[in-house]
Amino acid sequence: MRPIRRLLIANRGEIAVRVVRACRELGIAPLAVYAPVDADAPHVRMADAALPLPGDAPADSYLNLSLLVELARRAGADAVHPGYGFLAENPAFAAACEAAGLVFVGPPSAVLARCGDKAAARAAAAAAGVPVLPGTGPVTDDEAVRAAAALGFPLLIKAVGGGGGKGIHHVAAPEALPAALRLARGEAQAAFGDPRVYLERWLTAPRHVEVQVLADAAGHVVHLGERACSVQRRHQKLIEEAPAPGVDPALRAALGEAAVAVARALEYRGAGTMEFLLEGDRFYFIEVNARIQVEHPVTEAVTGCDLVAWQLRLAGGEPLDFQQADVTWRGAALECRISAEDPHAQFLPSLGAIDGLAEPAGPGIRVDSGLWVGQRVSRHYDPLLAKVVAWGPSREVALARMRCALREYYISGVDTTIPFHLWALDQPAFCAGVYDVRFAEHWDGGGALDETAVLAAAAWYSRRLRTPRLPADGAGERWAATARLEALR
Repeated sequence: MRPIRRLLIANRGEIAVRVVRACRELGIAPLAVYAPVDADAPHVRMADAALPLPGDAPADSYLNLSLLVELARRAGADAVHPGYGFLAENPAFAAACEAAGLVFVGPPSAVLARCGDKAAARAAAAAAGVPVLPGTGPVTDDEAVRAAAALGFPLLIKAVGGGGGKGIHHVAAPEALPAALRLARGEAQAAFGDPRVYLERWLTAPRHVEVQVLADAAGHVVHLGERACSVQRRHQKLIEEAPAPGVDPALRAALGEAAVAVARALEYRGAGTMEFLLEGDRFYFIEVNARIQVEHPVTEAVTGCDLVAWQLRLAGGEPLDFQQADVTWRGAALECRISAEDPHAQFLPSLGAIDGLAEPAGPGIRVDSGLWVGQRVSRHYDPLLAKVVAWGPSREVALARMRCALREYYISGVDTTIPFHLWALDQPAFCAGVYDVRFAEHWDGGGALDETAVLAAAAWYSRRLRTPRLPADGAGERWAATARLEALR
């Protein structure tokens, strides 16, 4: 066992704030890093020390692998937490930390490499007896043509090293396959440095469900139930919830057993997520997310388990001190991702400066945020600004609390995804819990992207003079006061 005492957080935004808070609870000294654009960010102010990075471009800042390791060593850190995105699932970064004598808060580099190869992870799951979608391993273009004929159309092309919805292409007919392969390989090379792709059968309208696992170094693995992640646009999640509507105890147990089997097959360590597609009562493994997930708070809300604290404890060598039978679920929780995007303009990025901010509160409301007034939303980074999580003793109560919280949330200076969320939460299909991955297509601001329009609109938005909007007419003040008294979470 090697308890962590001083930890460098190689990330920014709300996840950096979340890790700082977990460190405080465990008596670990948190150290921040920051690009110039983040000099006034909350995670910088909250950490014991903050170390500057040389530029705002990701290659100069949060993707600068060698510099981050060197900063951790010079600052006297004994561990590095990568957050999510950036280098969180990069085996080379984990290996560099290991070589420098630093604890990497995540799976060992060899495990990350296995999980990051989507085709290898599929093969491991299949070998463990877990259902996977019919598909292929990495294929050449010629092999892809033959395999596609056997699989049938439509199908998906996926990047072997993919993640975050990147490198995925839907192919409706054989004549579209060659061009889609070229696009997918180019995108995979640019995003992941690996042009390999594989094919997978397309399900018309499945539900996207994922299972949270924790695994210690002794091979003890537990699952903490599933999350529903079907509200997506362009394969990127917008709303998540736990438990997943329509998943009964028997299906939950089957999904959990499958997730644990995949984790054991991959010799997984730490906190991770096994992703599945669900069609009726049949499910298929699709990939591993070998990191803390953006949507981890909904699982924390219904299980009472602090996943980031467990990440740190497992990385320090502690064993899990509970069994599968000890895991219980209470109530329901939803998370809405608040991003700097304009949902009325096909979710175009909304660049600018935050010039007004009032975050919601209330019974059962949690806001994970790294926002501050004066923050510049940079083109260099993901547009995620914050997450609103609503818990309730029932799904109906959680929904009502989320609507109230979103109406309270005041952000001026950039457009946000809040209007989409308010629309989604009022849709009969969502309220009934019978939605699937095509749900967001019904948003009247959605639809296929016209690239010319996107570029023109992006240029216009970057020059647009932002006009502050006044907050709602005091609605929610009693709600906030009640929250302070009840402090539910």
